[in-house]
Amino acid sequence: MDTQWFESFREKLDKHYAWPALYMFKFIVPAHKQDELRMLFPLHITSQEKRSEKGNYVSLTYQMMMPSSDSVIEVYKKVSGIEGIVAL
Repeated sequence: MDTQWFESFREKLDKHYAWPALYMFKFIVPAHKQDELRMLFPLHITSQEKRSEKGNYVSLTYQMMMPSSDSVIEVYKKVSGIEGIVAL
């Protein structure tokens, strides 16, 4: 993801949220990578977890109180290092 994409995303976040705000993160990750994702959210309880039909993938949803659009973007930057992750 390039700088322009993040700037556009920041503008959209700021338009739709009044910070601080509760923000929902949803990811689909290969099942063998789910612990790597969970380690990035050590203090947060998964609000929802669902395995794919064959068990190869896991959908994880986190709700977090975020102070700003920049903090949301930082989370997405951190998780982008996980191979095979899809952010929804």
